[in-house]
Amino acid sequence: MQVYRREKYLKAIRGFYHDEGMIKVIMGVRRCGKSCLMRSIADELVESGVPESAIVFIDLDARGNRSVKTPDKLEALIDSSTPARAGGTKYLFIDEIQNVEGFEDLINGYRTDGGWSIFITGSNSYLLSGELATKLTGRYLEFDVFTLDFAEYLGMKRFLGKPVNQKLSLEFSEYLALGGFPKAVEYDAEDERRIYIRNVIQEIFEKDVKRSNKIKNVSVFNAVRDYLINNFGSPTSLKNLLTHFNDVEKVPIKRETLNRYIQILVDAKILYRCSRFDLKSRRSLSRDEKYYLADLGFYFATNTDARISYGPALENITYLYLRSLGYVLSVGRIGELECDFIARRSFGEYRYIQIAMTIAERSTEDREYRPFEKIRDSYPRYLFTLDPLPQTRDGVRHLNLMEFIAQGDDLG
Repeated sequence: MQVYRREKYLKAIRGFYHDEGMIKVIMGVRRCGKSCLMRSIADELVESGVPESAIVFIDLDARGNRSVKTPDKLEALIDSSTPARAGGTKYLFIDEIQNVEGFEDLINGYRTDGGWSIFITGSNSYLLSGELATKLTGRYLEFDVFTLDFAEYLGMKRFLGKPVNQKLSLEFSEYLALGGFPKAVEYDAEDERRIYIRNVIQEIFEKDVKRSNKIKNVSVFNAVRDYLINNFGSPTSLKNLLTHFNDVEKVPIKRETLNRYIQILVDAKILYRCSRFDLKSRRSLSRDEKYYLADLGFYFATNTDARISYGPALENITYLYLRSLGYVLSVGRIGELECDFIARRSFGEYRYIQIAMTIAERSTEDREYRPFEKIRDSYPRYLFTLDPLPQTRDGVRHLNLMEFIAQGDDLG
């Protein structure tokens, strides 16, 4: 079965295909395409001359593997799936390995035995927060995978033989409203896509939240989840959230419980935390963080109001796109002003980014440029909008966000 190949992730992993000493850990929210990415890697290996008999592919979410919950059963499954005379390097792919409690020693054993190049996927951060991180420090590489960006969304539609509207803005509006879950692109009707995404949310809750956490008050947890999903991209602090739930919604919740619930949502890859960074002191700030969604489909599938709030929506897709390119992102604080994002790939090399739907009004243009005027260094500055005719002002690169992502561009 052919799968849509996501080149930017394959490019990042390709250099480690044959590395027996490093476990390749592919992380991302459920249904973002991790399994298909591993299939793509296996396909590339076969195309390069690796015999199919040297590839062992195990999906622990598959119906026939539901009983594989212990390291002993997983070991038996691996051994029974490996041809007796397989020589040279063998390539082991295990999908959703967190289904097996205590898998770490077993996987490390295959690594230390040699002769295996190992790839594993997981849908939550617990995978790297315990034994794996402790026992395999310096012995694994983590690759974050996100749902489809806009370029991949268009590519996926073409791969499936679906028509792509010549008017790019119409495709972009659809992408914003329905998100980038690969499987959702297969459905033609909007209602079908929303039903699918709601089922994904339920699957995440059942498999990645309830299974890994003891949540006593599910209704309160759901209230926290829904509030953060509905207010993605907004400055958020524990103090303000506590006031909102206890005083406004009359939902009693303690500070430590609220903090734990937020961390559960982050660990399950439903939300991504974006911390603030003070440009004057060059230090990260713990208050007024922002949270972005793993996919905009989470918002639109759980709300009856289908109108798009372009400000946070454009921020969200920019955040995910730049993260997928390997950038670390922060929200910049410059005195009383805010820079939407500071992007870094390596220490000290900054990219400053502002995002707006349009700067057609002069007052909006001035507002968006104001933070740039307060920055004293000479690192590149970008203003992303949906305006068809970008302008030049004060050395800032004004780019059309839709076209930038559709072309698979990178920050210079």
